[in-house]
Amino acid sequence: KFIKMSWESSIKEFKYYLRIERSLADNTIQSYLRDINKLADYCNQLKIDEKNVKVNDIRNFINHLNNDQISARSQARIISGIKAFYKYLILEDYIKDDPTLLIENPKIGLKLPEVLSVNEIEIIISSIDLSKKHGQRNKAIIETLYSCGLRVTELINLKISNINFKEEYIKVIGKGNKERLTPIGSNALKYIQIYVNEVRIHQKINKGHEDIVFLNNRGSKLSRVMIFTLIKNTLEKCGIKKKVSPHTFRHSFATHLIEGGADLRAVQEMLGHESITTTEIYTHLDKDYLRSNIMQFHPRS
Repeated sequence: KFIKMSWESSIKEFKYYLRIERSLADNTIQSYLRDINKLADYCNQLKIDEKNVKVNDIRNFINHLNNDQISARSQARIISGIKAFYKYLILEDYIKDDPTLLIENPKIGLKLPEVLSVNEIEIIISSIDLSKKHGQRNKAIIETLYSCGLRVTELINLKISNINFKEEYIKVIGKGNKERLTPIGSNALKYIQIYVNEVRIHQKINKGHEDIVFLNNRGSKLSRVMIFTLIKNTLEKCGIKKKVSPHTFRHSFATHLIEGGADLRAVQEMLGHESITTTEIYTHLDKDYLRSNIMQFHPRS
């Protein structure tokens, strides 16, 4: 019982550290905690507290994960969560040696995200029936996802006061509460205005949600699940067989920009990526564009 309480106490402090000092988003924090709790459950059974975990315990834990046939990608995520937890314990002087130091992440092949073509996006957007109850709202949602490359959480928290209709940009609150300005296309703006001025205006809006752009039946902001469902239902109607999620529109936004010749740094800014290496995944999608760029600018070409 003491060992279980010791794990719980350290995990609780780690959660506080991630929220207050690292300013991570709630979804990221929950993902970290889920992974560390897997290790905690495993070690509790062996009566090992978090401060006495050795490298072999972690290796055995990873083998235990392998027996559960967890994918290399999930395994890599769990290991990086555990590494972050032990970095924190060292930072706080709870332990002297890091048991994760010699643990390597499994090799993951570069998995390129699914991307919709410009034509497929046109088909999806034009398939939305505007005469249906949430037609105007749903059209505005998909236009905005694609026009700005937003993450789902950024979309559902988008505020009317953060849209500059005149200058055509929006202020986005991204991961870790970081703010960025992103241009928004005139089509997306047009559908947001129609939705806000002709549909939303007739709704009873819940207290605290007055400034949120997209609302559900009850006048509150939409949940992440509702956005996933909306896209799944829309895709079924279109007959597009690709595996599409809200994030696919973000990937498509970035890919189409780079294919059109946009600067990688500008795309990084618009997506709110902390590191350019995250944005670089999109350059793998269009080798011809990259090659022509090098031929154009390299002095020896």
